[in-house]
Amino acid sequence: MLSTPALAETIRLATYHTDLSGRGPGLILQDIIQGDDPVPATLAVIVAAEADILVLQDLDYDATGAALTALAEALAEAGLNYPHRLSLRPNTGWPTGHDLDGDGRTDGPRDAHGYGRFNGDGGLAVLSRFPLGEVRDFSAILWRDLPDSQAPGVTPEAALPVLRLHSVAAWDVSVQLPSGPFHILTSHASPPVFDGPEDRNGLRNADEVRFWQLYLEGWSPDGPAFAADAFAIMGTLNVDPARGEGLRDTLSALIRHPALQDPEPLSPFGLVTADWDDPIPGDLRVDYILPAAGLSVAEAGVQWPEGGPLAEAVIEASDHRLVWVDIAF
Repeated sequence: MLSTPALAETIRLATYHTDLSGRGPGLILQDIIQGDDPVPATLAVIVAAEADILVLQDLDYDATGAALTALAEALAEAGLNYPHRLSLRPNTGWPTGHDLDGDGRTDGPRDAHGYGRFNGDGGLAVLSRFPLGEVRDFSAILWRDLPDSQAPGVTPEAALPVLRLHSVAAWDVSVQLPSGPFHILTSHASPPVFDGPEDRNGLRNADEVRFWQLYLEGWSPDGPAFAADAFAIMGTLNVDPARGEGLRDTLSALIRHPALQDPEPLSPFGLVTADWDDPIPGDLRVDYILPAAGLSVAEAGVQWPEGGPLAEAVIEASDHRLVWVDIAF
């Protein structure tokens, strides 16, 4: 990897589901400033990856971007500079005003557009060595408005005109590489669990994944159809192609889409990207980078070393593992 972006011939993409969220509004900023756990381990994981473009999941959002700025400053002190950053208000913790989970209340964490105990709980962010261009934010699209949506069968009728598709966020972010624009298509889909026999979360997860298939095929919720040759889908899709919960056919259709390629990033432990309790749910592949089919993939991997200080940091930082892909231009 060359350290000067303007001279880079290979661009490293990375996606990382952190554990920098959930305790309360503003608390993660305090943790970053004070260096409380798991911040030091998280920094070690990110620095070791040396990505040029990094998508982060599960980082609490605040309106001024203070937490993301503090994280970027801590990374800069460790020698990894990301001058270009993006965070937008996610759907997590954003009240719908409706009782979505049937408990007789309308103000619980499961009554929000996306599960969250407060606004911005576990948001999405982008860190980049390269300038960011146009951003298309699809987070406000209604679930019912996705073609062939599963929302009507599992959503209270009064909530259908309100409830958003994406439980966290979905963005098309143009990054200005020396070779030209590169599009990051990123989202963090619902876990297909924590529901009942109606499989509401599983159906929502499948529609969140299917959103990108439709987008690649020319459907757009607003504005022009997507038309780019250099892009990658990046993020936590929260379903494994072969095991665990979730509607796997939808994921398989995306992975095998003719516009995409699956580099199948490996670690010593295989394709899995999340270290969860055995036997259920077990270790699963839920984090993905799927580059455009026409791009040249030089290398790909999952940051999950078998031993040493980095292995300890990886375990301490998150139950997910950072996934990286090198694109050669």
